[in-house]
Amino acid sequence: MAKEQILVVDDEALMREYVEEALVRAEYRVDSVASGSEGIAAVKRETYDVVVTDLKMKPDDGIAVLNAVREANPDTHVIIMTAYGTVESAVDALKNGATDYILKPFSPEELEMTVERALERKRLERENRYLRDVVNETYDFESMIGDSAVMQDLYDQVRRVADSRSTILIRGESGTGKELVARAVHHAGNRRDRPFIKVNCAALSAGLLESELFGHEKGSFTGAHDRKIGRFELADGGTLLLDEISEISPELQPKLLRALQEREFERVGGTQSIQVDTRIICTSNRNLEESVENGQFREDLFFRLNVIPLRLPSLRERREDIPALMDYFLERFAQENAREIDGYTHDAREAFHQYDWPGNVRELQNAVERAVVLHMSGFLDGADFNLDGKRTSASMSGGVAVPVGTTVSNMEKELILRTLEHCGQNRTHAAKMMGISVRTLRNKLKEYAG
Repeated sequence: MAKEQILVVDDEALMREYVEEALVRAEYRVDSVASGSEGIAAVKRETYDVVVTDLKMKPDDGIAVLNAVREANPDTHVIIMTAYGTVESAVDALKNGATDYILKPFSPEELEMTVERALERKRLERENRYLRDVVNETYDFESMIGDSAVMQDLYDQVRRVADSRSTILIRGESGTGKELVARAVHHAGNRRDRPFIKVNCAALSAGLLESELFGHEKGSFTGAHDRKIGRFELADGGTLLLDEISEISPELQPKLLRALQEREFERVGGTQSIQVDTRIICTSNRNLEESVENGQFREDLFFRLNVIPLRLPSLRERREDIPALMDYFLERFAQENAREIDGYTHDAREAFHQYDWPGNVRELQNAVERAVVLHMSGFLDGADFNLDGKRTSASMSGGVAVPVGTTVSNMEKELILRTLEHCGQNRTHAAKMMGISVRTLRNKLKEYAG
């Protein structure tokens, strides 16, 4: 876990050294200054997690330090050290924004406990801010609609890897629901009560992405007016989703590799190594092996990311799930838009089954939402979705095209190979789907290979 940085402000040398030594022994990173004015200058220059300041100092007292902290960095927590006779002033400091106060004399254990309370409050505030940002994002394990064999396999894999610290790479076409699976992994595991943080690697330049991932120190570059906590640190104890990992720049890949291998990093412009316990999940809709071959993606980084691979099937690979998806989105959008839709006509269901859905579940979702919004009531017909010109012509179940004149043996071969692909090369599942024995399937494959 990352250790926080603390500033000690006290004009009495013995007390200052006592506090500093106690906090260093507790393995915090500590700076100390000998006056209120030095403390004010320090908080303007650096960003601290906690400031521990004496109340009675001249000419600038602890209240002046508190006010400077609130102006420079409101996220910093302030603890007031005070003697028994000035408790009333310490209480006034609490009303003005101090986090806590501690009465002199105090033991190192009391000090450490007070600091830890302030840090825990800071962590909770940080997580609550993040949760407020994502509160409108939908997450529901049951939103992963599908009873097909390939989806049941995926659900089983999610449950088995949910508690793992290992890096997970989720691959699939755009619109298949990779982020939903990442959230399912997080919420099904022992990190469910810790943060789930997402970064879209394709949306930021290399410099901005580095700062977003690892944070930066105050003054590390133009515009860095304060220290920024990066997503790796925010997700400490939880999960960090690196969406579209294939788009990360070659310059940033070595630093990401080190963070994954060592579970530590430095902020941009910083020298202090920060250790975190952050589980990484990555997604990609590109062929990363090809990116490795053409030199765009480091091979060692790929191996580090691909510890636990999960593959999402395209919608055309699991057409048996289309009716359930249609019904789910119809009910959802009819309720959201106050529409009294009775359902789908047979033609609409046939159109959905025949269409190849290149945009996958996201495209189906958008098609249903659009049709629901444009209709007040009644049944939704095939013509309402404008899929007539996009249906697959003369196709077998599963989307395997059958050109006119195809021989029966070639059609059988195509069906078997496509079914194997659909089942992720799992021969047992493929044989079961086609109603043949595993031995028959094995013999057919030997025949094709020969």
